[in-house]
Amino acid sequence: MAKLGRVIVEALVLHYGQHEVLRRLSHPFWFQSFGAVMGMDWHSSGITTSVLGALKRGLAPVQHELGIYVCGGKGAQSRKTPMELATIGERIGFDAPTLIRASRLVAKVDSAAVQDGFELYLHGFIATTDGHWCVVQQGMNGVRREARRYHWLSEHLQSFIDSPHAAIEGRNQGAILNLADARAKRNRLASMELVAAGPERPISVLRRLRESGNAALSLFPETAPPEPAPHLQLPAHHEVRASDVVLRRLHAALAAAAERGPHDFTDLLLTPGVGARTVAALALVAEVLHGAPARFSDPARFSLAHGGKDGHPFPVPLDVYDETIRVLKRAIDRAKLGNDERLDAIRRLDRQARLLEGHVTGPTLERFVENEWNRAHEYGGRTVKG
Repeated sequence: MAKLGRVIVEALVLHYGQHEVLRRLSHPFWFQSFGAVMGMDWHSSGITTSVLGALKRGLAPVQHELGIYVCGGKGAQSRKTPMELATIGERIGFDAPTLIRASRLVAKVDSAAVQDGFELYLHGFIATTDGHWCVVQQGMNGVRREARRYHWLSEHLQSFIDSPHAAIEGRNQGAILNLADARAKRNRLASMELVAAGPERPISVLRRLRESGNAALSLFPETAPPEPAPHLQLPAHHEVRASDVVLRRLHAALAAAAERGPHDFTDLLLTPGVGARTVAALALVAEVLHGAPARFSDPARFSLAHGGKDGHPFPVPLDVYDETIRVLKRAIDRAKLGNDERLDAIRRLDRQARLLEGHVTGPTLERFVENEWNRAHEYGGRTVKG
């Protein structure tokens, strides 16, 4: 995962620049699809820990070259974020105190200002050399055994307490206390006034509320709600079902691989038993690299590139996985030397898939998955259980 995550990020930087990496990571649908194409359980809350951990390990050797730094992590690692930012600031000269303040504010908002029953346990802070950043952090509700992921992006961020999130991923749990909502401005101002006035005034207000029978003050005035952030809600089942996948997109990717592969990957297809299957995986990786946000509404589809470590939808085909990394790495190395023909070939896979979408047919999801299970031994199929 560290190797594949690294080459995908390197390709994104070559094509679109550092800031596009931050934009992608701050989008919950893309983040989930990214983890799925890397072989992580497509629906799992563990995808957050795994993706951030893989990126931190994978980008470490090239972070100065790319100008992208991954800090923080799970548990104790999250508390080391300020120290990591300070160390990087000393080395490359960016404004570490400002980034440290941002990291602490983001964590404080999602743990104190937003009280939704989820306790933060993971904080990933990704920064670029010019001081832009995104945050991916996650909280856990132990009673419900559910996680909620919070995405932040510094680009266009005006305030840390005025509907600041780029997106939130998690099941709707009903009404929550959210003082970071733009509509809670009046409540925040009232809170400051109460604090400034001393304890007598809050006590008198609470006494009147109790006597009147009201349970609480209204946090939100009657105004039109702001535009909602992207929201991703995943099912509880582990297996990949047909309802989880937009089949026309899968069929288009497979058709594009069959059509473009012989033209653009002749040398790759000379590898017995692996080549054509790798091109099919590359078609899905190509969409992760070049697809528009609307195309990531079914992240389960991207698990069909390299399977899942839990065996859903099928074991990770290690030979295909390694070949995908090799093709991407070779394309990136050539592009750095001025020859971007191979990177353009991967882009053409994505372009061709979109042209074919809606005009081609293919196997049912069940038939596709069955075929992958039947051929798992040919591709070095593995799960965490062997």
